Amino acid sequence: MTVLTRRYVHIDEADRSLSVQEDRPPVPGAEEVLIEVAAAGVNRADLLQWKGLYPPPPDASPIIGLEVSGRVVACGEAVTDFELGDRVCALTHGGGYASHAIAPQGQTLTVPKAFDLNEAAALPEALLTVWHNLFQRAGLRAGENVLIHGGASGIGTLGVGICKAMGANVYSTAGSKEKCRRVEALGAIKAFNYKEEDFAEGLDALGLKGQISVILDMVGGDYIGRNFEVAAPEGRIVNIAFLRGFSAEVNFLPMLIKRLTMTGSTLRAQSEVQKAQMVREIREQLLTHLDDGSIKAVIDKEFPLEEAQAALEYMESGVHMGKILLRP
Repeated sequence: MTVLTRRYVHIDEADRSLSVQEDRPPVPGAEEVLIEVAAAGVNRADLLQWKGLYPPPPDASPIIGLEVSGRVVACGEAVTDFELGDRVCALTHGGGYASHAIAPQGQTLTVPKAFDLNEAAALPEALLTVWHNLFQRAGLRAGENVLIHGGASGIGTLGVGICKAMGANVYSTAGSKEKCRRVEALGAIKAFNYKEEDFAEGLDALGLKGQISVILDMVGGDYIGRNFEVAAPEGRIVNIAFLRGFSAEVNFLPMLIKRLTMTGSTLRAQSEVQKAQMVREIREQLLTHLDDGSIKAVIDKEFPLEEAQAALEYMESGVHMGKILLRP
């Protein structure tokens, strides 16, 4: 299939304004697919890139957007896993805020049976982030207690469902009573409204003081020390963002006494080989749960491509619950 025109979101380097422009679509490499985009997921990394705080790697597309869903309209000569017309979702190396986007076949998934084509755009970034950090890095096992901060975010909402499906006991934090209620409906045993209650005290009241085996933290700041308090001996803490800041006064004694492991990662900086391994493990471990709807994606709001700036500003406001999508 020949695609003559691509519409994409352009960043004006002078004033950071966004506009929709047109060019010829990219040509997929040997092991890449070209996707006609149904929807693109909006992520905090996109917000930072728009503001000029998170420049893309030299080999990445300068166009914002790290995940899409849609149909395959062209395949590189070495692509073996997908055919024209396949419904897919994929982690891109930039370029997602567009009508057409390139993705490596190793970072591409067939849309699960329980998901429509738009909902699938909420999957790639969150799936790989949760799987890599909680299961590959932290080694979360069935029966363990896990605490997911930011449970109302796109990563948090999907993470709650993934951890429950894998047999963990899930606890979370969120920023309102309504968000907490919805996070609990997704599978958390208890979600704590961080604007009204201290999660460490709440866990203590449940008899879980020092019994949280794994913590996924995107908050940072003063949460670092609080995480040490609630962590179990041999606990594993993974930081993926620091929304409350990179600095904090922390008592590290609990880390020594409890033999804690604290680590962190970003997804974009990892190689195609590493990401492809994540995708293979997700297919093996999570596909059944995605197909039967045990793991759900929460979609908050959809914006047309022309309103990309409004979508990013909406994300920055923090009022959303789940995923924000762009529709070309």
